[in-house]
Amino acid sequence: MSVALSEAEAHWRAFFHSLVQRGLCGVTFIVSDDHSGMAAARQAVFGAVPWQRCQFHLQQNAQAYVPRLEQRAEVARAIRGVFQCTSRLAAEQRLKELVAHYAKNAPKLAAWLEENLPQGFTVFMLPAAHQQRMRTSNALERVNQELKRRTRVARVFPNESSLLRLISALLAETSDEWETGIIYLNMENQNPPSA
Repeated sequence: MSVALSEAEAHWRAFFHSLVQRGLCGVTFIVSDDHSGMAAARQAVFGAVPWQRCQFHLQQNAQAYVPRLEQRAEVARAIRGVFQCTSRLAAEQRLKELVAHYAKNAPKLAAWLEENLPQGFTVFMLPAAHQQRMRTSNALERVNQELKRRTRVARVFPNESSLLRLISALLAETSDEWETGIIYLNMENQNPPSA
């Protein structure tokens, strides 16, 4: 963890380098939203690691390109239909159909879908048992939500160290729960998907 006032590339790059310097290794998959600063830093530090853009955020981001309010639910369902395919090939085919469907009545949406949705297909390289859990950043979003809830109570911290102490304690609790509680992702099933 770190304390920063922005999500600029410089902060993310320094943070990723600090993780590596402290012993982080063996990173095999990254899931995140498409923050430009994080993306550039991720590419610089973990360039060879496959990246999955959060499918939930992709679906949310697409709403900015929907021309009519009454189309939003339809578009959300259509995008979920692409992501719920059983293989990358099937998802790519469904995406082509979706782009063709919106090409005339929503060309900006069609172009956005064609360019951005494939960033949510990296998950198909994982074993089927892992795909559901690794397609979004929901686990991290939940942790961040809890951290915000707990830090809002304090409202103002006298210094950076006091904030770091509270966050460290909360993250240690979360780590204990993940190690001893209900297993979110069982790593014993690591067979790659069949072609």
